[in-house]
Amino acid sequence: MSEEESWGFAPPPFKAAEALVQLQRALRDQGLKEREQGFEQAGKRVLEYELGEGQIAIRLAQRLQTNTPNWDRFTLKSAADQRKLLDEVKKRLARWRDED
Repeated sequence: MSEEESWGFAPPPFKAAEALVQLQRALRDQGLKEREQGFEQAGKRVLEYELGEGQIAIRLAQRLQTNTPNWDRFTLKSAADQRKLLDEVKKRLARWRDED
């Protein structure tokens, strides 16, 4: 029995399509430009996404580069996953700005 079941409630179901709209808005608010299922900063690809059934697959660049970046992969299956990803994006954007 999971902890949620023992307390008598469960988190609301994750609606991936709605979460993607929220995610896109939050990323644009961070100053990223949306292009073809991904986001760029200063013309460099930093994030790519793919909407799946009940989840969102994310690839986030480890470093801001002009060449093909190395990617960290995330799978968003809950609102908590989405918040963690946005926190990670904010950290990386701040680090990349400091590196410039």
